[in-house]
Amino acid sequence: MLGGMLGVSSSYAQAPLVAAASAALPAAATSTDGSDDSIITIKKRVDEVNVLFIATDKHGKFVRNLNQGDFNILDDHQPPSSIVSFRRETDLPLELGLLVDTSGSVHSRFEFEQDAAVSFLQNTLRSNFDKAFVMGFSGKNQVSQDFTDNVQLLQTGIHGLRNGGGTALYDAVYKACRDKLVKEQGDRPVRRAIVIISDGEDNQSDVTRAQAIEMAQRSEVIIYAISTDDSGLILRGDKILQQLADATGGRAFFPFKMKDIKNSFSAIEDELRSQYIVSYKPANFDADGRYRSIEITALKKDLQVRARKGYFAPRQ
Repeated sequence: MLGGMLGVSSSYAQAPLVAAASAALPAAATSTDGSDDSIITIKKRVDEVNVLFIATDKHGKFVRNLNQGDFNILDDHQPPSSIVSFRRETDLPLELGLLVDTSGSVHSRFEFEQDAAVSFLQNTLRSNFDKAFVMGFSGKNQVSQDFTDNVQLLQTGIHGLRNGGGTALYDAVYKACRDKLVKEQGDRPVRRAIVIISDGEDNQSDVTRAQAIEMAQRSEVIIYAISTDDSGLILRGDKILQQLADATGGRAFFPFKMKDIKNSFSAIEDELRSQYIVSYKPANFDADGRYRSIEITALKKDLQVRARKGYFAPRQ
C-alpha cells in the first residue's frame, strides 16, 4: 500500500522531500519540466491517502522517535477527517535498483564507485527480506544481475560492468521502473527506490526526461542520484540529476572527493532507516479530478518535514 521515498546533498538546496502517496495512489507526473511541483494522481476511487516522509532537526539530522501528535497534517488545506495509522516504515521490505552509468564520460572514478556501491548494498540489504538488481547503462541498458538478496551475486554484477559508449539515462530510468519496479495490483507493501550513479548527461535516450519521471512516479519509485562529476562545478548533468530526485521525492548528491562518494551512499542508507508513513482519510473528498495539496509540518519549531506536495483525486 505504500510508496517510497528517500540523505543530505552536498550542493543545491535540499530537495522537497520524499513522500509518496501510496499504493492505493499510483503516481503519475503532471509536470513535464522536472520542477518540484510534481504530483500524484489517484487512479482508482479511494478515500485513504498514504504519505511517506522524514523529519530532520535544524542540523539536518534525522529524527526517528516522533509520534503522530508531533505533526500537523493538512489535505487540501483542511485537517483530515481521521488518521488511519501512523508508524515508522523501516519494517517494510525494500526493492532497490542500482543504475550504473557505464558511458565513456564517467571512467575517472568508475572502479571506486563500484566498490562504494557494493559496500552500500552490503550495509543496506537484509537477507530474505530486501532485494536489489543491478543495471548498467550507456547507449543501451543491460541488467547484469536480476533481483536478489545475495550481495555476492550483486557484487559480481557490479564488477562485471564495463564502461564506454554514449549515455541513455532516461531510457534506463524508464525501463528500470517499468520492467522491474512497477507496482502490480495486490502487491504486498514495499518501498521502491533507485540509486543512479551517473554524470547526468543524456545523449541517446528514446524517451524524454518527463516520460522517465512519470514512469518513476507511476511505479511509486523514489530516485536517489550520486553524481560522478568531479569538476567542482555545477554542470548541466548535475541539474538533471537534481530534477530527477526532486520530482520523485528523493535526493541528489554531488561528491567532489572520493571519500564523499561513500558518504553519499551512507546518507541514503540512513534515510532508508528513518522514514515515517501516515495514512489518513481526507475531509470533503470528492472524485472530481482536482489537485489536492498535502502539507505536513512538525509542531516543534526546530524540526523540518520533507513530503510530497500533493496528488490528484480520481475523476469519476
